[in-house]
Amino acid sequence: MQAEFCEYVQARAVDHGVPGVAVATSLAGAETYACYGVTSVENSLPVDRHTLFALGSVTKTFTATTLMRLEADGRIKLDAPVRHYVPEFELADEDAANKITVKNLLNHTAGLDWRVDADTGEGNDALALGVTALRKSRLIAPPGSRASYSQAGYNLAGRIIEAATGLGYEKAVARLILEPLNLTSSFFDRDDVMTRRFAAGHNLSNGCLQTARPWKYSRGDNPGAGLASSVADQLRWCKFHLGGGLCPGGTRIVPEESLLRMRSPTVACENSSLGDWIGLSWFLREVDGVKIVEHGGSANGQFANLLVAPDHDFAVAVLSNAGPDGGLAFNREILHWTLEQYLHVVDRAQEEQAYDARASGEVVGTYQNEMMVVTVRDADAAITLECQIRPEIRVAAAKAPPPDLPPAGLSLLSGDDLAFVITSGGLKGQKCCFNRDAMGVVAGVDLAGRFFDRVAAAKLTVDRG
Repeated sequence: MQAEFCEYVQARAVDHGVPGVAVATSLAGAETYACYGVTSVENSLPVDRHTLFALGSVTKTFTATTLMRLEADGRIKLDAPVRHYVPEFELADEDAANKITVKNLLNHTAGLDWRVDADTGEGNDALALGVTALRKSRLIAPPGSRASYSQAGYNLAGRIIEAATGLGYEKAVARLILEPLNLTSSFFDRDDVMTRRFAAGHNLSNGCLQTARPWKYSRGDNPGAGLASSVADQLRWCKFHLGGGLCPGGTRIVPEESLLRMRSPTVACENSSLGDWIGLSWFLREVDGVKIVEHGGSANGQFANLLVAPDHDFAVAVLSNAGPDGGLAFNREILHWTLEQYLHVVDRAQEEQAYDARASGEVVGTYQNEMMVVTVRDADAAITLECQIRPEIRVAAAKAPPPDLPPAGLSLLSGDDLAFVITSGGLKGQKCCFNRDAMGVVAGVDLAGRFFDRVAAAKLTVDRG
């Protein structure tokens, strides 16, 4: 199996044009590793199991687990309002600010937008300044009413960790989680990363892979996306969650029941590629009757995925250093292949429908959130979707603007009202679901778990009788 595993990983990396990848699996404690390629197209070093990759949103599982340990120690309560720990937390909607709980942050039901466009620097006050930046933030929904993926919510959760421990977020996570687990290749600080072998991200520019800059975003985003780690550490992290909270020496630092709560459904997702349910940070679904617990992450030109099947004592970690044109597809294919090879289950795609003029008429238009604009068009009886960085965000990031995604095909899925799947381009396979308001008018779209408000095009009501 080891040889076949390595051959498949290498072949898929080559096919998708990914410079470097690291994959690890564990089944009933037996580990396999497959590493291929280089850390960077500019300064090439071989990728191995100890090479550091930017984890992006996989970091959220570390923030949530730290809060679960603090709850078990009696230092926080998940059902307590955020303001109990961070009294300076304010929103434009004062009543909502009073209602948002710690749990709302962990399962993305706080109603906060995806991100807040604010670089709060690299100082020890980065998260505190991030709380200040939330004051003018809009809510996409009342607290507790629906799920919408929020980086801003997890950065606020990091500030709760600081308040509960009296330590900076990074030091608290290291002391409570990283050090007890002996995760010696996991770091937040650039100075810790740059003295070790690490992967640079890559994005396509004019058909060629270019090194992605910046390598990492600001310190204020650390609780939701700031950890760098190796595939060996990430496999150990998965096994910690599978093992009921035990450290390598046998000490239990988080109660098993707390970890079980993290992977128990709390809120449903609408036709999302992230999962069917959200636990506490983890996304949940079933594949051929097998319960899957997972989380993904994207950094600038890098992708990370963790997947565990608790009932089968199985885990897989996938790290790659290419943007959505290659890395996202590579990671997805590896996850599908390992599920089939190790657990004999097939992750089947939903059936697509032919072009539907009625559906097109409802969804064509422009949608946006704090960071991005999504444009849906109908041209020659084909629906396309385009994701772009908002112009003002692009201007602010002029030195290193993130790449836009070219138009991609969009196909209606059978059995779901206005549920679609992207059929081409870097986001191929991603699901989205258009949402109606109380009057039956399409008023927004959920894409990759993030909510986008409709801001242009006529809102059309359609007689569905």
